Amino acid sequence: MKMELIQIDQGLCVRCGNCADVCTRRIISMGKEGPEYKDPEVCIACGHCVAVCAYSALNNIRTPLAGQTPMVRFPVVDGEVAYQFLRSRRSIRCYKKLSVPREEMLQLMDIARFAPTAGNSQGISYLVVEDPETLRKITAQTIDWIEEQVLSHADWAKSYAVYVAAYRNDGQDVILRSAPCLVIAMAPKSFLRGRDNTHFSLAYAELYAPSLGLGSCWAGLFEACVSSGYEPLLQLLNLPENKIVTGAIMVGYPQYHYCRIVDRRPLDLTYFSPTGEHSRI
Repeated sequence: MKMELIQIDQGLCVRCGNCADVCTRRIISMGKEGPEYKDPEVCIACGHCVAVCAYSALNNIRTPLAGQTPMVRFPVVDGEVAYQFLRSRRSIRCYKKLSVPREEMLQLMDIARFAPTAGNSQGISYLVVEDPETLRKITAQTIDWIEEQVLSHADWAKSYAVYVAAYRNDGQDVILRSAPCLVIAMAPKSFLRGRDNTHFSLAYAELYAPSLGLGSCWAGLFEACVSSGYEPLLQLLNLPENKIVTGAIMVGYPQYHYCRIVDRRPLDLTYFSPTGEHSRI
């Protein structure tokens, strides 16, 4: 049986129904001769239906079997290792004076596209800035913008007056931290999920970075500056007209090794009870 969206190899299909169970949009159901579908335009190309079939009997033209990598077992990381790894990750603000090879940057950012996104919408593109002079200009213009906010008595900017002083008096790069790379994430202006998807994607990149010997840190002040529409910075970046910046991270080789895991605030967790007597841990 050949369908417009889904193709079934009848010799391999065992009618288990797994593909129908995992379909996120509920467009697949089990018929007498195997999987059937309705409303193909609703398919979000998540690939679940093809990936879950242990017999390679199902194909979906939007997520072809030929484009999926066989997996003998799910690569679960040891719990203790994962716990220590996630606890020990730190935002890096001191970098070695070394450039990041493009091969490693490509490897780092390639993992970002596998992050979960709303309805598998994805839609994030990236601009990597590695030119030292451009990075210096980005820092200078962000400082100019912060200084304007301080002088205009913006409440949020008061605590950043020390950043302006550190840059003006000592030449410290308190914006991009002298990182050799700045990764700028962008999404179409009409894309409502752009910022959410960016956070997931850049989080994947930040978690993967230590595996490549790299460190990263969210470039929050740069993002705030460019998101405000600061014209000098927008002119420098010359971004696509139909896109907006949805996030940014600095990337480079950490200058220091951290010797301890820093604690965080205690977990604030409550179990809901229908009686209203919620149990707080």
